[in-house]
Amino acid sequence: MVSLSLIIAVAGLPLAQPPAGVAVERRLAERFDLRVGDTVALTPNPAAPAIPFAVEGIFEPRPDPATALRGEYRLRFHLPDLAALLGEPDKVDRFGVAAAPGLSADSVVKRINQLAFGYRAYPSAVIASESSKTFLVVSRFHRAIGFISVVASAVFLLCIMLLKVEERRLDAAVMRMIGISRVTVFKAFVLEACLLAVIGSVVGTGLALVATRATNWAYQRRFDTTLVFAHLTPEIIGFGVGLSILLGIGAGALAASRLLRVAPLALWRRAG
Repeated sequence: MVSLSLIIAVAGLPLAQPPAGVAVERRLAERFDLRVGDTVALTPNPAAPAIPFAVEGIFEPRPDPATALRGEYRLRFHLPDLAALLGEPDKVDRFGVAAAPGLSADSVVKRINQLAFGYRAYPSAVIASESSKTFLVVSRFHRAIGFISVVASAVFLLCIMLLKVEERRLDAAVMRMIGISRVTVFKAFVLEACLLAVIGSVVGTGLALVATRATNWAYQRRFDTTLVFAHLTPEIIGFGVGLSILLGIGAGALAASRLLRVAPLALWRRAG
């Protein structure tokens, strides 16, 4: 990554010779009202003389979470022009090598590292893994928060179901006294809990969809990027709905079994 200073941007600047070309990122072009054909003067050091470049194109960089939040702007040069601008020809920090189809990346890396000294080759998977460690830590942190939230919500759901079923003591006592079996009463309570879980899943999915869109809208406008900050995939929805139904059925079954262990007359007296 090279830091450059943008000195001036004008159209039709008189020059002794045609300037070299440069491609400008869309955000930078919008900020300084640059168009193709304009001339910009760039320098890697404010104390050094500026070198004119002609804007040959405006590009939209690929969204990258590692750089999107920094607020940096990007320029793309022809390699000889960049070397002349920096005053350091034949010097690079990093470059990529594409292997021919069918070749193993590890074998290519091993062969390149045996050719000469002064550099080190790595597979792209290793580079991506090293640059993604921060996001891996954040992902694990979010997973831990999600696990704690699920456990807390399960306990809360169980308490709610216990209270709701306790309120149905009179109904359970009447059904038992008129001859309805304990299994049938149990199934009725579990079915009611399942229905509530399904309704809650639908409402929760709707809230998650709204929250996802609001998050992406707010942060994409804040950082002027197309990067997607929040995902709501069918797999996540399926997992959430399935977990909700399982927790709802489990809480309803536990609450109903706890209630039905009490004799009908005792339920009647407690309801009265």
